[in-house]
Amino acid sequence: MIKIKHLVLLLVCAVIAFSSCGKINHDIPVIPDNFDPVVQFTKDTTAIRAFIIAKNIPAIKNPVNGLFYQVIAPGTGSVNYTTSTLVSANYVGTLLNGSVFDKSNGTSLKFELSRVIVGWQIGIPLVQPGGKLRLIIPSGLAYGNDNRQPFPPNSILDFTIDVISAQ
Repeated sequence: MIKIKHLVLLLVCAVIAFSSCGKINHDIPVIPDNFDPVVQFTKDTTAIRAFIIAKNIPAIKNPVNGLFYQVIAPGTGSVNYTTSTLVSANYVGTLLNGSVFDKSNGTSLKFELSRVIVGWQIGIPLVQPGGKLRLIIPSGLAYGNDNRQPFPPNSILDFTIDVISAQ
């Protein structure tokens, strides 16, 4: 009787193990074999430059990481931002075609700096609390080649962010 219970338990474990092998983990982005991040970065930079020229946006490109930004208001204070800095901000996120994909709607977003996309991690420390900035983020500093709704892979994101507080 004990041998039959062990055999049944072993069979159930084997079925579970083999059936889980075919499942797709949607948390892990699937990147096509032909994806080249250097080529994509060049495409993003070209598109951003055309966008800021067409819209007459006085954005600056960070030569180290490729983030384009415009400090609209520097804010006040002397917060030394780290990955654990808690930030509260209002924002509007659009694609380069002007479609809004996300906004805070007057209810500020509260977050730890390490929990947001890399473009925000780089850009938000450019201002102090009370500051406002515009970040035009190449796809590699946002969601990359990942297919995240509501925008397609390799989307360049345009954010206007009001930093309410940081501590």
